[in-house]
Amino acid sequence: MAIQVADLTKRFGKAVAVDDISFTIADGSATALLGPNGAGKTTTLAMLLGLMTPSSGSIRVLGTDMLRHRYQVLGRMNYASPYIDLPQRLTVRENLNVYGRLYGVRNLRTRIKILTEELDLERFMERPYREMSAGQRTRVALAKALLNEPEVLLLDEPTASLDPDTADRIRGLLEAYRGRTGATLLLASHNMPEVERLCDRVMMLRSGRIVDDGTPKGLASRYGRRNLEEVFLDVARRT
Repeated sequence: MAIQVADLTKRFGKAVAVDDISFTIADGSATALLGPNGAGKTTTLAMLLGLMTPSSGSIRVLGTDMLRHRYQVLGRMNYASPYIDLPQRLTVRENLNVYGRLYGVRNLRTRIKILTEELDLERFMERPYREMSAGQRTRVALAKALLNEPEVLLLDEPTASLDPDTADRIRGLLEAYRGRTGATLLLASHNMPEVERLCDRVMMLRSGRIVDDGTPKGLASRYGRRNLEEVFLDVARRT
């Protein structure tokens, strides 16, 4: 299994952001975490990365205990989120060079060239990150996340702020990357058609707990709904 989570809980004072969740994610699969704002999606991703320490529970990624030995496996993972900025004063090229060196990427110049072409970033390479639009920053974040060709790729709203054409291209890129490398994808998204296209499994979260789990089509059938968006609304509005 690429990811194994057992009895994972995260508290902030008296507030419980993630409430005793357990799940496994198979190698090479694509899974979505769905739920309304505050459901615990981003907190779960942060704990999987080791950016946030759980209050209790265990996490194993690629067979490694993330609470004790995360540095043994971080080079085989990566993360993209439009809500986490890269160094503002550095240009796009400088940012990718810095992160590529941190990740120990071989043939870094070639890898950057490939990604900037795939993500249509060539004309922005010498522009400071602080001058980029929200959509451009989303693409730069994804380029950063793909530099080391991660075996496990965590994504938080991977096409946020992108126009429909660019978002479609990004989804195609992620599909191709997964097909080429056999990477495991775990993403949080509010874009239901995106999830239906990219993911073969969906875990529904509400108030920090997993309330349902299945394929997009299986969940729609189970709830008697036409699509995943209607399932999302049904789950989110339950009291």
